[in-house]
Amino acid sequence: MEWTIQELATRAGITSRTLRHYDRRGLLAPSRVGENGYRFYDATAVARLQRILLMRRLGMGLPAIAEVLADEVDTGDGLRAHIAALEEERERIDRQIRSVRHTLEALQAGAEPRMDVMLSGFNDRFKDEVISRWGERAFQVSNDWWHGKTLDQQLAWKQDVEDLVASWAAAAKAGMSPASDHAQSLAARHVRWLSRIPGTPTADGDRERSIAMVQGLGDMYVDDPRFAGMYDDAAGARFVRDALHAYARTRM
Repeated sequence: MEWTIQELATRAGITSRTLRHYDRRGLLAPSRVGENGYRFYDATAVARLQRILLMRRLGMGLPAIAEVLADEVDTGDGLRAHIAALEEERERIDRQIRSVRHTLEALQAGAEPRMDVMLSGFNDRFKDEVISRWGERAFQVSNDWWHGKTLDQQLAWKQDVEDLVASWAAAAKAGMSPASDHAQSLAARHVRWLSRIPGTPTADGDRERSIAMVQGLGDMYVDDPRFAGMYDDAAGARFVRDALHAYARTRM
């Protein structure tokens, strides 16, 4: 089966002039040209046009598209790459939609929109580290889970975290031992908090990796400057670390 230039242009939502321009730029030649000068396009040409239009919609210029097509050996690989790019674009748009929804919900409720909720994901700041430690799936699943929450759910989650941090800080100031019943109950609460985050080893029920994750988080609270002051001071951070290590060793 093949189509004339007018038929293809109409189906693709472009003009015949655009198709001729693609031909002049070496992007898409007609499959054949009839004796009357009419241009015809077969299924292979249509598939190539589809790829050109996809790249244009992703914001690529014609020179860049020409390079991609020239370097490509297997059409199937190219199409799979475009599917992956489109899925990423869909995920980006979905996140933007959810962000705008959060803003609308806040305005309708008469609340001041929280920029940290509207513009950031659950673990965007730590994306590279999460992926390096726990893999791409752990980041993507947890981020999708976070972006899928309503504004009220996100605010409630953040409040729970703040309450947990405050409880840790109060216990540290009271001079409790990391091995005390109260400190270990806070450690258990901390682990339950982790287990509510999809994609983490604790959520997946992976005991060995869960132990490593809990101990690793404890170490980060002390060693990583990004967490400086999270538990009021260095002594508070060490208290949390030691309590989590003790819990991981004896109760997980």
